[in-house]
Amino acid sequence: MDSQIGVGGSEAGHLEIERKFLPAGESWRGLASGRPIRQGYLCLEPERTVRVRMSCDRACLAIKGKNRGAARIEFEYPISLPDAEYMLEHLALRPLVEKLRYSIPFAGLVWEVDEFLGENSGLVLIEVEIASEDAEFVKPDWAGVEVTGDTRFYNANLVQRPFKTFGC
Repeated sequence: MDSQIGVGGSEAGHLEIERKFLPAGESWRGLASGRPIRQGYLCLEPERTVRVRMSCDRACLAIKGKNRGAARIEFEYPISLPDAEYMLEHLALRPLVEKLRYSIPFAGLVWEVDEFLGENSGLVLIEVEIASEDAEFVKPDWAGVEVTGDTRFYNANLVQRPFKTFGC
């Protein structure tokens, strides 16, 4: 669902537009099977992040720009599993972000429920990618309070300040 945009003349990038919610109860459970994700960050700067992610038999490197509301530039490239494993073990900042992701189709969109593990155990976030910031969509009853602009819930920030330190 990423929108193609021009960046710096002839270069092409992707605009990721994502809304985030906390769950409203547990009724999302049982709607899909979770797949494990391990990800780590090689760069955590205000203007950019660089992430390595492994999930099942796939791995990728993502470079993301600064959030501007619900949108940001994202470049994502497949990498080999051995390269990803090495980067996660030897180069990534700690702690790694570990989670189970449940992809649930609802009202024409795929809603992703992330159940965090490890240092962020207890946190559940729901994300949906939309075509534009003003796109209308139907929110499932299991998606509660929106936290799109709350930087505590950015995956990259969960490395520097894991959920267990939130004090809530």
